[in-house]
Amino acid sequence: MTTEEPRATPQTHPAEAVKRRGRPRSFDRETALEQAVRSFWEQGYEATSISDLTRVMGISAPSLYAAFGDKRALFDEVVAEYRRHYGGFLNRAMAEEPTARRGVERALREAAVEYTLPGRPRGCLVVSAALNTSPASCEVAELLREMRHSNVRQIARAVRADIASGELPPGTDADALAAYVYAVIQGMSQQARDGAERTELEAVAELALRAWPGPGPGSGPGVEPGAGSGPASGATR
Repeated sequence: MTTEEPRATPQTHPAEAVKRRGRPRSFDRETALEQAVRSFWEQGYEATSISDLTRVMGISAPSLYAAFGDKRALFDEVVAEYRRHYGGFLNRAMAEEPTARRGVERALREAAVEYTLPGRPRGCLVVSAALNTSPASCEVAELLREMRHSNVRQIARAVRADIASGELPPGTDADALAAYVYAVIQGMSQQARDGAERTELEAVAELALRAWPGPGPGSGPGVEPGAGSGPASGATR
């Protein structure tokens, strides 16, 4: 009686193994994510449904969950993508300009442009995407709130550095000045969503800059005459 030798099992190439585990994605992930950014930006977190997302992203619900997780996980990616491509101008201005005033001036003027560009939603996603949320979305509201607070803290740090260097008077209230600047930015975002045009927001920015405190004793030029009577006069915090 002849015994057959066992057949050798063919080795599977790792790439083939990956292919067999699941069907390849039939959509462009970056394009789909960009569409999700615009949907959340336009409608806000709670008003944007999974149905809305699958429609604008051009994918099915199972594909959305497989590629991005649930709605909250997708929103986290959306916020990161938004900040990377649209909303990072304030952080860049404050980091790159030599003084707080120069950074704020640049940020306010860029906000007037960024918040009104045609072909995309108006205003700022971080400002408006979770203004009115239910308790179920409290984590999303807190995420965006902390980002806004972080922006205020960045401005305040730059103001304190200018107080220390003599660029700003020693009595400047850094926290109040930073809060004032960000209140203007938030207001510009809402004005843009209400239909304000770039020139209108630029006028707001120019008026806001007039409230900037004058230079400290012995500092050089660079602050407009008449500045210094704004909301930041008082004890330094």
